[in-house]
Amino acid sequence: MTLGRVAAVDVGNDAVKANFGKMEQSYYIPNVIARDMEDRPVIGIEDLDEKDPIDNLHIRIHSPALEENNAVYRVGNLATKTDNSTELDPGSSKSEEDQTLVMLFTSIALDAVSSHSFHQGKNDVIDANYTLGTGLPLREVKEGKDVGYRSQLLGSVHQVEFLVTPQYQGKKVNIKFDEVKVYPEGFAAYVNLIMDNNLNVINKELIDQQILIQDIGGLSTDIAVIKNRNVDDDKAQGFPIGVAESLEQIRDEIRTRHGVELDSRRDVVDIITRKNDRHHIMVKGSRTNVHDITDRILLELAKKEYRNLRNVWQKNSQSEICYFVGGGSAVLKDYLKALNNKLDGFNIDFFEDEQESIWMMANAYYKLIMDFVNKNTPAEAEETAAADES
Repeated sequence: MTLGRVAAVDVGNDAVKANFGKMEQSYYIPNVIARDMEDRPVIGIEDLDEKDPIDNLHIRIHSPALEENNAVYRVGNLATKTDNSTELDPGSSKSEEDQTLVMLFTSIALDAVSSHSFHQGKNDVIDANYTLGTGLPLREVKEGKDVGYRSQLLGSVHQVEFLVTPQYQGKKVNIKFDEVKVYPEGFAAYVNLIMDNNLNVINKELIDQQILIQDIGGLSTDIAVIKNRNVDDDKAQGFPIGVAESLEQIRDEIRTRHGVELDSRRDVVDIITRKNDRHHIMVKGSRTNVHDITDRILLELAKKEYRNLRNVWQKNSQSEICYFVGGGSAVLKDYLKALNNKLDGFNIDFFEDEQESIWMMANAYYKLIMDFVNKNTPAEAEETAAADES
């Protein structure tokens, strides 16, 4: 079996986190898009190539997997500067949204044009083959939506054309997947806990424990029950609740009370989690505390998340520990810890390194897809690759 370049992509509600190759390339792109015109106006167009491509992603995507085919988008940071930007809506299914695919294809195309792993043919066209590891919320996998999502990606060519984008303007990437693996997000988090990047077992004490993993995302929360090194499908639960709706509430209240328009939910997360001036914004040039707004709304969400944990733990009373993961856990960590200390005193744990928690899924997908690649790469191909590297 010939397998293309490895891509491990976590399309999170807040941002896409993606690892490529042998982890030599990684991208973090805010999950925001905006429909746009083909020739967007740029001040200082002659200096375009001096700008950072990741801050100026302007693309057209042609793919049979998209409902809105051949559309032009601003993606990521560039999209946050427009009035018509969109983020994934609470209640939506990640597997059924064009935006999920737009972000997935953009991150892969960005790797293809910047990694020099593929030959550039005539008319600036790059044909790029990938072996993809990605994931969906546990709830969507239990509903069987991973099958349709995978089939959308396999068997078709998905083209990303860079329009007014620094360094890559005019380049086209034809993406084809040799294999696509769609993993339940809860199981991926477990794999990340017990395996390092070289696929060696770490945290051996966790292997035979019954543990819970509560993954708080933007649109949903998954609580995976790990027994005998596998997700217990019958006990695992997914809830249509995440931090996105609360972030929008905070954004709306800041707009109403202070007249300040924040570009996206990413700005709200920054206000909540940054090390300096946390819970503060600038209002007419004055540093203003919004802690009363963020505290009230986030505490209410934390109570709902804690209630979900309590209900699942009661049904799985022999669980030894619950790990909180995901971007939402980083936002709610202090509130959940305070509630737990006051109420049940469950054995819970967080990743103190917020970046580790945020990148957990992308790193887990990388480990899982590399394990698949290693098991499906003939020995002679590995010897040839080793000889080439030497």
